[in-house]
Amino acid sequence: MEPLNPEDPVAIGPFRLLGRLGVGGMGRVFLARSEGGRTVAVKVVHAELAEQDEFRRRFAREVAALERVGGTGTTPVLGSDTSADAPWVAIGYVPGPSLRTVVADESGPLPPQSVRGLAAGLARALTHVHAAGLVHRDLKPSNVLLTVDGPQIIDFGIARAVDTVTDGGLTSTGALVGSPGFMSPEQVRGERLTPASDLFCLGSVLVYAATGRAPFGTVDSGVHATMFRIAHDEPDLTGLPPELAGLARACLAKDPADRPSAEELVETLAVPEPWLPAEVLARLGRHAARVLEAEAAATAAPAPGDPTPLPSAPPRRRKGPVALVAALAVAAAATLTYVFWPDPTTGIDAQKDRPRDTKSGVAARPAGIVPAALIGAWEGVLKGAADAPYETARVEIVQGAAGAKAGIYVQVSGDRLCMGRSVLVSADEDKVVLGESDVTTSVPAGRCTPAAHQTLTLRGSNVVEWTSGVVKATFRKARTGADAVPAAFVGRWQEVPFPDLPKHVASRYDRGLTITQGPVGAPLVRFEQTYPRTDDQGNLTGETYSCTATAVLGGTAPYPILSPEIRDPEVWDQKECAENGSANLRIQRRDGKDQLLIYGMTADGEPGVYVRP
Repeated sequence: MEPLNPEDPVAIGPFRLLGRLGVGGMGRVFLARSEGGRTVAVKVVHAELAEQDEFRRRFAREVAALERVGGTGTTPVLGSDTSADAPWVAIGYVPGPSLRTVVADESGPLPPQSVRGLAAGLARALTHVHAAGLVHRDLKPSNVLLTVDGPQIIDFGIARAVDTVTDGGLTSTGALVGSPGFMSPEQVRGERLTPASDLFCLGSVLVYAATGRAPFGTVDSGVHATMFRIAHDEPDLTGLPPELAGLARACLAKDPADRPSAEELVETLAVPEPWLPAEVLARLGRHAARVLEAEAAATAAPAPGDPTPLPSAPPRRRKGPVALVAALAVAAAATLTYVFWPDPTTGIDAQKDRPRDTKSGVAARPAGIVPAALIGAWEGVLKGAADAPYETARVEIVQGAAGAKAGIYVQVSGDRLCMGRSVLVSADEDKVVLGESDVTTSVPAGRCTPAAHQTLTLRGSNVVEWTSGVVKATFRKARTGADAVPAAFVGRWQEVPFPDLPKHVASRYDRGLTITQGPVGAPLVRFEQTYPRTDDQGNLTGETYSCTATAVLGGTAPYPILSPEIRDPEVWDQKECAENGSANLRIQRRDGKDQLLIYGMTADGEPGVYVRP
């Protein structure tokens, strides 16, 4: 906060100004105190906008709509005067840093569990904004404030008032309506905006929170280049944790109809407790303490024209707020319980072992109909046998009401992997029925169709009977979460050389792979191969070629299951590199050392054998 300038007013409406918070495209923002002692942010419109009658009419309608917005994650309107010479609106002040400040200046990118919590909190706030008939239009890291209780959205809706007095998306001062790096494709094209536009912007904010970078670059390369990438290019998700990729891609779909709604995200995202890392929570406490001290100093200072106060005893040093706010931050972090939202990309349920009657300072846990015994992941073999599977299936069930997408399925055969979400039709004490499904992942691309209706019936503590049409199978409980890969498999492996090749020839064949930890549905295995080239007669030449590919984890029980390999388009030689199908992994102990065995899922055969390098 900066001190007031000599030309600044002392008060606006019933609010006494304490200092300047900043200047934006719409106007100036002041920190102020109400007559009742509440701290508020007062936004005063720029003179050039206030002179335009159409802006004033739209601004008045928007402020009236904002007054209807209320709920978790939003800041309430506490006063306004849209007919004043300088129209203004006062909203509740949030003493927390922006997401941009935390990521860019203080702590760096947030961990995946915090990004999921951010997504859930922002989605809940957007449901309130959209229910009031508003579209935020400028959701970006600097408009998201972080608090112990969750993220808060600021500046919602008012940008729409500016839009009516602009030409080609620019204000009269040349400022864009919206921030180029965090706009939606329809916003870039100047089309009518719907709530789906905010969901695209939310996806960009989540990528920024997880990587420190906007998914379509910055305006350093030019505003129009950035806007072109938003409208036409795929997002750059480099560095995005795999467990967040599905969520980000869903929000960043070019077609608004393909994006999830804010309500769907609220229903399907899980939030950790606490939602922020300890070091960020500590920073929030210190930030709030500094704000309180600045407020105290501004309140104690006489306003211009006020009589000089009589001398008094020296004020005590304000040590209290620092300790108090830090203690409140720690206490809130330790006791706050968040709404249950299962993650659509991993199915992680951070609250599945908590009692249903747990209360929350944010909102009550929504009711679900899935029996506790059926929540979790279930896997089985559809074709083949447990020790030689040719087709497997996995269904992960999370808590939810009828009609929610509470099932996440993965089906792997020899030549494809299909993954998607299924709607919960019904549930009773020992049965769950899943209906209509969609496809979220297809390997190879375009090869999958949505799963048919599925029924899971409990047959034991870790066993269910799975049926789909006339097909039946026995499924068993499987690993879930962000560490689905058994630890023994994780790391680098090198293929054992062919025993029947001469040593000088075998040395030219090199095949290795790296397995990383992560959830089912993520590309966790990377293959790297080097082979000698051959001439037209099949004779070896002195040249070599390299191939790289990845594979998606499709299951974990009884062994890790891999999708067909996905070629690296920048390296893969289409003519000479083999394209391997789905596989399952096993570890055997031989001569006191672990060996990784890779069995194909198309036919019986000898496995590839790998050892630690």
